[in-house]
This record gives sequence, C-alpha cells and structure tokens, in this order.
Amino acid sequence: MDYYRPVAMTDAVRPAGALPLAGGWCWFDRVEVLTRAGVTRAGARGLVAAADLPDAVRARLTAPRPALAGLTLDRPRLMGILNVTPDSFSDGGRFDAPEAALAHARAMVEAGADILDIGGESTRPGSADVEPGEEIRRTAPVIRALVAGGLAAPISIDTRKSEVARAALDAGARIVNDVAALGYDPDLAALVAARAVPVCLMHAQGTPATMQADPRYDDVLLDVYDFLAARIAAAEAAGIPRDRIVVDPGIGFGKTVAHNLALIRGLSLFHGLGCAVLLGASRKRFIGMLAGGAAEGQADRRGPGTIAVTLAGLAQGVQIHRVHDTLETRQALRLWQAATLGEEET
Repeated sequence: MDYYRPVAMTDAVRPAGALPLAGGWCWFDRVEVLTRAGVTRAGARGLVAAADLPDAVRARLTAPRPALAGLTLDRPRLMGILNVTPDSFSDGGRFDAPEAALAHARAMVEAGADILDIGGESTRPGSADVEPGEEIRRTAPVIRALVAGGLAAPISIDTRKSEVARAALDAGARIVNDVAALGYDPDLAALVAARAVPVCLMHAQGTPATMQADPRYDDVLLDVYDFLAARIAAAEAAGIPRDRIVVDPGIGFGKTVAHNLALIRGLSLFHGLGCAVLLGASRKRFIGMLAGGAAEGQADRRGPGTIAVTLAGLAQGVQIHRVHDTLETRQALRLWQAATLGEEET
C-alpha cells in the first residue's frame, strides 16, 4: 500500500497547477510517497507531482472540509480546554468548582476560543478511570449553565463513555471528543450516529494507565494513519458519515518524544483520510523535555513551546488546535496569518 503525504506550502508565489490542501490556506504541488517497505516508488526523495496522483487520493487531499458544528474550516480554529477535574496533568483542581469553570470558559471564548472542550476525566499518563456518574456530575451542569447563559461557541464533551456523552448532549454539547476513538464504550458510536453530531477520533496506544509504558511502533506515522483509517471505517459502519468525523493523531498518548516529533513532521499525511484534523499538543510532557528549564517540570511553563508546535501544525493545514492558552495562541495565530498569508483574521 502507498501513502501520500502532501508537501504543504503557504508561500504567496503559487505555481500553476498547485492544488489546495483540504480546501484551506495551504497548497501543494508535490507529494511524498511512503510505503511500509521503507522505500518509495518515486526514487530517493520519494516525490511525485500532485498532477500524477490517483484521482481518489487527489479528491480526498483537496476537498474542502465540511463545517463543524456550524464553524467553517477554511481557516484555523481554536478549541479551548476546560478540565473540570481534580487531577488533570496541567490544570487539575483549578476549574473543578462550578463558578471557576464557568468564568474560565467565558474568558477563553472572549480570548478567541472557537470551541470549548469540557472534560470530567483526566486521561494523563497513569490516571485511573472515573465512574460515569461522577463524570456527569462534573460536566453536565457546567455545560447546561454555559448554554443557558447564551454561550455562542459550540461545546465539545471530552469523554469515552456513552452515558457521559448522552448527558452532555442533553445539556447542550454539540460535539463528542473521544480519546478512545469509539473503542472503549460499544454504545458510544450508536449514540453519536443517532444524535447526528460530529465526533473526534483520537489515536492512543494502550490505556491512560499504561500508555507510556514503553510504547513501540513499526512506523509511528503509518501505524497511526492505519489505526485512524480503521476507526473511520468502524464509525461509518455504525452510521456516522465521514463528513462528521475529525481525526487526532494523539500526541502524547502512548508515544515517546521521537514518536511525537515524527507525527508532527508528518501531519499533512492525515489529510489523506478525508477528514478535518485536530492537533492536541498543548503543554504536553515532550514540550517540556525538549524545552528544558522550568518547562520540564511545570506544565504551565510550556506555553511558548505549545505555540511553536501549533504554528508547525498551521503550516501543514491542520484545522483545529486544542489548547489551554487561548489568548496567547490566538495572538500567535493572527500574527502568523498576517506574516505568512498576508491577511488579517476576521
């Protein structure tokens, strides 16, 4: 099997015949061909012209991605993280009180978050499962209060469990974000299909309790791609159309530093799945390990490194960026667009 990674470009000088990448702000006129054999069909550099792509591959790489909960994806979108948990790796305990959660949610939207992702179960390395009833108690009242208060941004529920997702959707959430890619709870896919809501499928190796215990891959980029392709097929079989699916390579979920970097360098490959792509690297441990200093031991000191990874994702056409620091990331995004694309964000 061949895999096609478009070489994403953003330069204003765009050659004739260049193709749009996923209907967004990047373009490409060359594609790297990858194979499981570790060699390429096209020679030492493995490059082929975009014009020579198979028709089906070209269609998936270029087609504009459908709107997500009313948000167009022809420009980058920020997903603000709201953990209403006592033990999340970065901000556990800061927003588990309802008043603090509501205030932080509104502040993130005011600072530029397009989506709010609300989670009641930590999935940090080594974390334990939370009972569905407790997860509902943490999340549903916050969602209900935000929706009742007129919050404009769509809300995503970050959960692996159908009971929690059902309560969140009943409270007004409009997206399901599942770190287990519909593989933990067999009832979640049917719920997503019945409610006709978008779902984000994330790759993880192992469970949160075990995922960082010596993760291994044959080829991390291609292994993650194949996993997500299989989970998309399973979601479609359950009645969820591809145009309501978002994919997330799962930075930090069962990956070493080297694995994370390989995925970030190869992010444009995932456009070949024909879905919007989400990048969730915010404040992850590998950023601290590479940055050193205070960032190594303190997650809230990894903001600059998170922005660097976010900009790398923007340069490869990633549509959705899940972040803690919405104000700083929105500012970086605006400047990147102005300096790189010559346009101001609207």
